[in-house]
Amino acid sequence: MKRRIFGQGLVAGLGLAGVGGAAWATATPAALPVVASFSILGDLVQQVGGERVQLTQLIGPDSDAHVFQPRPAHARLVGQARLVFSNGLGFEGWMPRLLQSANFRGQHVVLSRGIEPLRNPGHGHRHAHGHGHGHDHGEHDPHAWQNVAHVRVYVRNIADALCAADAAGCDFYRQRAQAYDAVLAQLDAEIRAAWAPIEVAQRRVIVAHDAFAYYGQAYNVRFMAARGVIADSEPTARGIARLVQQIREERIRALFVENVTDPRLIEQIGRETGLRPAGRLYSDALSAPGGTAPTYVEMLRHNTQALTRAVAGI
Repeated sequence: MKRRIFGQGLVAGLGLAGVGGAAWATATPAALPVVASFSILGDLVQQVGGERVQLTQLIGPDSDAHVFQPRPAHARLVGQARLVFSNGLGFEGWMPRLLQSANFRGQHVVLSRGIEPLRNPGHGHRHAHGHGHGHDHGEHDPHAWQNVAHVRVYVRNIADALCAADAAGCDFYRQRAQAYDAVLAQLDAEIRAAWAPIEVAQRRVIVAHDAFAYYGQAYNVRFMAARGVIADSEPTARGIARLVQQIREERIRALFVENVTDPRLIEQIGRETGLRPAGRLYSDALSAPGGTAPTYVEMLRHNTQALTRAVAGI
């Protein structure tokens, strides 16, 4: 893959505040207080809102939304916000309880509104996630942000919500959303160009959990989630053996760990197949500032470069 495709940074990440000691991000004195549920949405909201929003995110970089447990500090922050942005589609199952406990009186904005969701292949099965925690998102796959076209819908929803809450800033939000949409359109074109030289039959990848179906649909890549294939929250030796056999028979080259999942299953599969994990993908969270994926655009660039190099055997 040509380095020039992913070597350029289009949009610099803006400073966000996470909730640990929980403080609001620096902004203008009259900035609109808003909350984003996790780091990927936080970046999108900041790209549109700029200095007119005072943003905090409930779940920070490299943190797993599946095991998040809201604390009183989170409820206090939500209670102070004018807008709360979430993904929806069952991703933040804790959100209704948090809004209720915070006595939230602002606007709850579900950013996946308007997209056509994929069905969740793991519905009905609780898969272990992180360090033994289970999750089942429900009927629909919530990871819609892995398709850039869907994120362009998210950005329009963000701009609409900010305009409704801050009419004086609407032109500002619309201009930023339009500029960022152009960045996303270019990103989508770059991803397609990166995959174009690789035969479709060769585009097969093993990942830890079912987080990349939207990317696979958009860019014609077949992702097999180790836990989805094995279908056990605690994989059995027989289940692992079946997957190892499939990897060998199909000559799959690309095996990845993820930034928010326990790497041990993927590492075990690597030992069984002799296939060394090709790197780390970012699925449900950005990296910390200064990392390899501190913004949404850089996350998709990093993932695409890692995937195409591994699949092509580079």
